Amino acid sequence: MWLPRRTRPLRVDRAHQGGDVDAEGRPRIGLCTTCGNRLLHLKRTLPSNLLDNAYPDLKHIVLDYSSDDGLEAWIMHAHAKDIEAGRLVFYRYPGAPYFRMSHAKNLVHRLAIREGCDILVNLDADNFTGWQFADYIAEKFAAATHEGEAIFLRARENDRGPPGGDVNNRQPQGAAGRIVLTANAFLEAGGYDESYVHFYGPDDKDLAARLTNIGYVRHGIHTRYLKAIWHENDLRFATKVARAPQSWSDADVLFRPVPEREHLGVVNNGRIGLGWVYRNGGRTPIQLRRLPTRIFGLGFQRTATTSLTRALKMLGFDAAHWESAKWARNIMGEMASEGRSIAVEGYYALADFPIPIMFRELDKAYPGSKFILTKRDEAGWLRSVEAHFARYKEGWDKPGDAFSNEMHRRVYGRTDFDAEVFLERYRRHTAEVLAYFTYRPEDLLVMDMSKNAGWGELCAFLDRPMPEAPYPLEFASPERPQPQPRPTY
Repeated sequence: MWLPRRTRPLRVDRAHQGGDVDAEGRPRIGLCTTCGNRLLHLKRTLPSNLLDNAYPDLKHIVLDYSSDDGLEAWIMHAHAKDIEAGRLVFYRYPGAPYFRMSHAKNLVHRLAIREGCDILVNLDADNFTGWQFADYIAEKFAAATHEGEAIFLRARENDRGPPGGDVNNRQPQGAAGRIVLTANAFLEAGGYDESYVHFYGPDDKDLAARLTNIGYVRHGIHTRYLKAIWHENDLRFATKVARAPQSWSDADVLFRPVPEREHLGVVNNGRIGLGWVYRNGGRTPIQLRRLPTRIFGLGFQRTATTSLTRALKMLGFDAAHWESAKWARNIMGEMASEGRSIAVEGYYALADFPIPIMFRELDKAYPGSKFILTKRDEAGWLRSVEAHFARYKEGWDKPGDAFSNEMHRRVYGRTDFDAEVFLERYRRHTAEVLAYFTYRPEDLLVMDMSKNAGWGELCAFLDRPMPEAPYPLEFASPERPQPQPRPTY
């Protein structure tokens, strides 16, 4: 079976508003801590972790998950200066009847993305980061970028140190949940699996396994950064943990096995950390709504699909557009044999063939996804496609690129350009997409590129702020008007 690439560019674009790392080239790191009645631990770890990390682009996001031990009053008083400086952001999620580990983690990770963080660190309330842990993270991801490797970091499950010299240096107890990943990796995997309601532990292992499945390479975390406050397991159950069946023992809750996920990278169908929260002691609620499981571009070739892909990247999404003939073939083969595709799951947004002709199958495999149909005036589309075929047809006929012709045969029923056949297929595709989403208009955006569709429609559909840069026009036809800068008011 085909496996995803193990080396590809590191993706750390901010998923909430687009953009790259900061002006100095540093990724923005978020320490993500959720706390349910663990004030006694946070009083020790939070001051230490803030002091130990002078990294300039660091935010520590603390989520009060319905605590009743005075957490909000303490943090707003003891750390008022850190909140004012922006190094600490405090959120409160009230009213939870019990502590749901995966939901709490998903909430705080989404809040870190909302705060503009590129790299997310799951940091339990009883964990110490160690001296300059954020600098260590930045160096690890910078090295991965240099090597063209997409990575995540995790404490080793076998309680050993990182690969290499100090394998006999045992990992301290209580730090096994430490995972460091990019915002895009979190979104691509669908976060922590919220079907784990009663369990501690398997959610971390499951997320690491799914990240590996979709092509991220796991690196260890050095043991000097894995110190935790030791405590008995009964403290875990002293909090408002979801009630497990009475027949289960504490060991069942702590050590429930992880299901096999050989062909699965994404979970939750976009229902990742949903709920209403309050920021920095405020009383104005902030809603975290459902996210698209995936974003699929359904426009045929030469309908500004490359521009759409570029726009999605500018909004911070990890987007792919006809990576190669082999890539397209793998998507079709995996969808046919497995009903889902690891090649698809390796990205968050995908456009160009074969995506448009598989919208029904993709909708079934990835419920909760968003679909974007780009189109243009028919005469302009025909001229553009004819010129495209005239330019590249000779290369497609060569044995090394045979699947491009196979793709055209599946779409149009032929490998050479025919205006009448192509136009009929183009019209039929548009009609089929519109009919399929008749009763689901919230899931489909139609962008008429002949009418200068752009940021307004796209950002409203995906709930993203509009970038300052004009909407991109990649490989635009000469007759298409060039983009104008956004007006300044």
